Amino acid sequence: QVRLVESGGGSVQAGRSLRLSCAASGFFFGSNPMGWFRQAPGKEREGVASISTESGSTVYADSVKGRFTVSLDNVKKMIYLQMDSLKPEDTAMYYCAARNAGYFPTLHDQAYTYWGQGTQVTVSS
Repeated sequence: QVRLVESGGGSVQAGRSLRLSCAASGFFFGSNPMGWFRQAPGKEREGVASISTESGSTVYADSVKGRFTVSLDNVKKMIYLQMDSLKPEDTAMYYCAARNAGYFPTLHDQAYTYWGQGTQVTVSS
């Protein structure tokens, strides 16, 4: 059974940093891309960052480029999202997701099969 569990969310002031973690189990980590998504109240879910667990290649949403960094640990079966210079508009529920096929990272949420329960990030001005 595939399981994704996020952690690391919280409330911070603008300009500060947070690091989100996602623990994966129940599938062969290192075979398919994984990603981070977020959804703010009243808004559609958007892709934030994605990483290939095989090559390490990454893609980012324009809104977070230069501020967020996605990384992984294939041994621990973890992916991370380092979020720096946080802004109030980054406030959202953040979700970890995994594809069950494919090679290239993507920010299209319909490409993902498995999802975590989410962790809340709140940034105050």
